[in-house]
Amino acid sequence: MKLALLLSVALTPLAFAGAASAAETPAVVAEAPVGEILYGRVYGANGEGLPGAEVVVVQTGRRAVTDAQGAFNLSGLNAGSATLEVRYLGLPTATQPVTVAAGAPTTIEITVGSGASGDQIEDVVVTGVITDGIARSLNQQRNAAGTLNVLSADAIGRYPDPNVAESLQRVQGIAIQRDQGEGRYINVRGAPSSFTAVSVDGVAIPAVSPTTRAVDLDTLPSDIVSSVEVSKTLSPAQDADSIAGAVNINTRSPFDSRGLALSAYAGGSYNDYGGSDTRAGATASTLFGPDETFGALISLSYSETNRRPDNVENAWNFNAALNRYVIDETLFKDYETQRTRQALTGALEWRPNDSSRAWVRGSFAEFNDNEYRDTLRFTYSDGTIAAGATNSSATFTNARIYKALRHREQNNQITTLNGGAEHTFGNGAILDATLAFARSEQTYPHRDELVYRSGAQTLSYDTTDHYSPTYSAFASTYYSTPANYSFRENTFRSNTTEQRDVSFKFNLELPTVIGGRDVTWRLGGKMSTRNVFADEERYRDRTATAPVNPGALMPLLSDRESRNYGYALGFKFDHDLVSNYLDQIRALSTNAASRRIPQSWTADYTADEEITAGYGQAQFDIGATNVLVGLRVENTDFKAGAFLALATTAVGNVQGYVQSPIAMQRDRTDFFPNLTLRHGFSDALIGRFALTRAISRPDYVDVVPRILETTDGGRTTVSRGNPNLEATLSNNVDAGLEYYLRPLGVISVNAFYKDLEDFRYTLVYDGPYTTSTGTVTANITEALNAPEGHIAGVEFNWQQTFEFLPGWASGFGVFANYTLTDAEIETATAYAGRTTFILPGQSDETYNAALFYENYGFSARVSYTHRGDFLEAINATNAGLDLYVEGRGQLDFTTSYDFGNGLEVFGEAKNLTDSAGVRYYGSQERTYEYEKFGYNVFMGVRFKL
Repeated sequence: MKLALLLSVALTPLAFAGAASAAETPAVVAEAPVGEILYGRVYGANGEGLPGAEVVVVQTGRRAVTDAQGAFNLSGLNAGSATLEVRYLGLPTATQPVTVAAGAPTTIEITVGSGASGDQIEDVVVTGVITDGIARSLNQQRNAAGTLNVLSADAIGRYPDPNVAESLQRVQGIAIQRDQGEGRYINVRGAPSSFTAVSVDGVAIPAVSPTTRAVDLDTLPSDIVSSVEVSKTLSPAQDADSIAGAVNINTRSPFDSRGLALSAYAGGSYNDYGGSDTRAGATASTLFGPDETFGALISLSYSETNRRPDNVENAWNFNAALNRYVIDETLFKDYETQRTRQALTGALEWRPNDSSRAWVRGSFAEFNDNEYRDTLRFTYSDGTIAAGATNSSATFTNARIYKALRHREQNNQITTLNGGAEHTFGNGAILDATLAFARSEQTYPHRDELVYRSGAQTLSYDTTDHYSPTYSAFASTYYSTPANYSFRENTFRSNTTEQRDVSFKFNLELPTVIGGRDVTWRLGGKMSTRNVFADEERYRDRTATAPVNPGALMPLLSDRESRNYGYALGFKFDHDLVSNYLDQIRALSTNAASRRIPQSWTADYTADEEITAGYGQAQFDIGATNVLVGLRVENTDFKAGAFLALATTAVGNVQGYVQSPIAMQRDRTDFFPNLTLRHGFSDALIGRFALTRAISRPDYVDVVPRILETTDGGRTTVSRGNPNLEATLSNNVDAGLEYYLRPLGVISVNAFYKDLEDFRYTLVYDGPYTTSTGTVTANITEALNAPEGHIAGVEFNWQQTFEFLPGWASGFGVFANYTLTDAEIETATAYAGRTTFILPGQSDETYNAALFYENYGFSARVSYTHRGDFLEAINATNAGLDLYVEGRGQLDFTTSYDFGNGLEVFGEAKNLTDSAGVRYYGSQERTYEYEKFGYNVFMGVRFKL
């Protein structure tokens, strides 16, 4: 009933589309197109379908664009002889005569670039994997209705990018956020990562993390991908929850190629900062059954990365009494990490005839991060600051040194499964329906730590050289003498987050003729239900007696020296010995007495989100202008639950609490009108313009009514949800020009402006907070809405092959893009005298540049990618404590040689500039984190049949 109501609302304004499409006609009468239907496939010389090829009936101008497998259909044709023209950048235009049968569908296959169909083989430009990948991407982009960027599998494979996030950083307007040097989240056009929805084969995938809707794209390996589509302007048929742009990851189909197809690769690497990489993958597909109407595919991927990055962190604060910025603690992290990714995709498809197809597709990806972290921590805040402190140096009496080993294992899993069918009727109408399931899960099999602490010490630091500060502790041997430490505590934490999403959607495409003009109507609906469950348990045990107390530090240390940059940190823990100890006393330390209450309650939450959507749109041509107009309506029913902790009478020094469940429910309906124009000034010059509207719903953790309070070392921190938090809405204007170069290339410029309403931002501030023992000054984190904001920018892109150069030099080509953005929000309240802030996650500039060469079976590409500084978190109390991420550039190199028999050897070199990851507070002099990962060199072999 709800879906029917929304569909009727969505279709109401589309009556205007009919009037606009027949402006010169006194009466508007819609009727089905009369004529025959033609089904076809367009193949390249290698037997693979060509996506994005434009197929035109020369006699009438009727056109179609091929899908991912090179398939197309044309309806409303006259019976008899016709000539088809196939236009594909990178290959010469092909013509194919066809006789359209009367009263029955006609089927045709067209091969382009093989000398068949009248084309001139000497003009063929697509000669290798790099250029083939560029051609596939540019043809799909050129013929799309809206602004679309496409990465093909071949293009992805020519970069040293192990996961989807790192592949997407090559797209104009996209920057990535890294964890230990590897890309994890993406920022599209300067927007926060949660402003971009991600789907696999059209199935929306939920995030694995309990704290954000942004999808961890480092969970998804790049080698399972057939193509990645980034829609920067949405159509009414797409989910509206992508203000920045929607990313759809297409896995492979058995109908991508004719018959049996096999491919595989394997290789290994050396990491500059220790450890090695191993990667391997394989894909097999085949067509079978009567007339090869069935297709099956399976794809496997595995990688293992071992790294030992260097990392040091300084936690800055502001001392109001001294009017100075000071460091609360310095933490040296000596990592030994092992990251594994494994993925499986599969597909079973049935195409009994040209008009029908059905499928079942599934994917599974798992990311496991197993990490040991030896730490040495100078905790100045345990002591008292001495006179004479400056903004770059200070001395503390009665400070302490901590030595610890943390074993943290994180496991992410993303699963998708979808089944559906599509049928094309005799009048050209197309009906498709899909039932889909997606699940994500994040668990921590280990989140354990053993901590030792020294006696009181006088410690000082000097950060005048902020990339190479000095610390007084290293002037003596006290910090490296095990006898100076005693057992402090062991801690255990467990986290489980699970999100399940079930959806059903359908689309009906109906070609009609109104006033002599072809109008394609499309309507559809979607119902989805997402369930979120987040549970956390915290334990801390400081029992002074055995077996919890492991005794002296010395027996737990190894003979391996711990180093971080130029600092000698003493000896590492014996990882196996400590792990065995923690496993043995886990049961003793994870009991009711050690359980941290109320945090083990108040960190938990549940959420249920139901979205019911309906849309309608019309698409038609007015001269050389293609017009798409429509409306999408989405109703969101949101329910959430959490626990508050109510204090009871204290017994001794132990405060008692009881659980108090709290729930919330909200319901809202949003409308998303859409006008998208594509104008062909010529075959080469394409103009685009779009007016769209989109939404970004709040992160669950930010809107659920939860209050997580923690007091350690006399300092209280609070993270709380805001049930009044609204979704962010954006009204978008996009305009662009694209000039396509023959035989293969493009020069484009795209401008965008997003007017933001109720932008969500995270605020960190010191303020009064009432605890069970009274009112204290706490460090509070919560999400709020800013009434106004905007994102504006312009993207420049240039891709070209230099085939006009003589001889061997014709194999050169270039790929370059540059994006400028400006974004800010206006808050309703002034913070530290400010109401205007730059947008968190927004870099003023990002750019990519690559020079490639491909000829005679040899290919090579050198590429550089860069993003500028960006704000990570706003500090309401002091602008000097706003947290920023420093801009970073990276130089990569890839090369390969194809022996011509399906065998290829390749090599990759990554981060040749040894670029560091840096975060800072307010200004670069207050460095918070400095991390280096080193370079990586990978060698391998590929095989393709």
